[in-house]
Amino acid sequence: MKKMSLIALLLAGSVQANQEINVYSARQAYLIDPIIDAFEKEYGIQVNTVYAEDGLTERLQREGKHTPADLVLTVDISRLMELVEKDLVQPVQSSVLEANIPAQYRDPEDRWFALTTRVRNIYTSKERMGQTENLTYESLAEPKYKGKICTRSGKAAYNVALVASMIAHHGEAETKTWLEGLKANLARKPQGNDRDQVKAIKEGICDLSLGNSYYLGKMLQDKEQKTWAEAANINFPNQQDRGSHVNVSGVVLTKYAKNKDAAVKLMEYLSSDPAQKLYAELNMEYPVKPGVEPSALVQSWGTFIADTLPIAEIAKYRTQAVALLDEVKFDL
Repeated sequence: MKKMSLIALLLAGSVQANQEINVYSARQAYLIDPIIDAFEKEYGIQVNTVYAEDGLTERLQREGKHTPADLVLTVDISRLMELVEKDLVQPVQSSVLEANIPAQYRDPEDRWFALTTRVRNIYTSKERMGQTENLTYESLAEPKYKGKICTRSGKAAYNVALVASMIAHHGEAETKTWLEGLKANLARKPQGNDRDQVKAIKEGICDLSLGNSYYLGKMLQDKEQKTWAEAANINFPNQQDRGSHVNVSGVVLTKYAKNKDAAVKLMEYLSSDPAQKLYAELNMEYPVKPGVEPSALVQSWGTFIADTLPIAEIAKYRTQAVALLDEVKFDL
């Protein structure tokens, strides 16, 4: 337990020094630990964190009312909604969260809250395509790109969310046609992760790929992968119409949280300027709180217009998105 200063005690208000918070995190320790350390230093509340990339939902289900977890940090709207749909969360009414997080990026029923956003970009070969103006997700199905596109599995969470957004904007029939066109334009069977697609661009396997924005920063900071990133341009699709599709990372308060008051205080801190700045610098994501700037590296990629459709609205079409991907046999 860290010693609480007089200033921290005053800031903590009704929160008692002997409280603690238990967090399950699908986010990596290098990103979360510095933010947790800053929270502990300011409020004197101990935070115990369990890190696991997968299986947290199943763990919460097994533990039931005996779970020690107060909060779950995870990525992708699908994973947030899975926690909601399995009745593993409870709503949080907080004027601080409402002030810090735009309505577009939180659940209308206050069951989940986004903490960062990331764009689903289109990467293009610098050598063979350059920076492409007016590029859209819809254009990826055009015949001119036949044999030129790489992507990871259609069933990957980030692609499911993109397909769900297409359904939200265009309906199922038009989205199915789009998926068939996109599949016809693939240079190879869907495989690997987002970074592997940029590597494929460098190797000349394809000229375009789908990938989250922060992966460019991660590759530029990796000695081996830097050359991949330097071979590609990052493009923000649909800037002449609805804007680029964004996904989120977020947080939920568990249904059986034992330390609710302290956990809500941590949620509020995660949406504050200091924490949002740390998110931006450490993982090259976009802060969800208006007014907090992205990192200098991310800013160097340029500004963009984001799709204003609420994330909760897009999430409604996840099941239909998976069904369409199966119907067109996208991964086969």
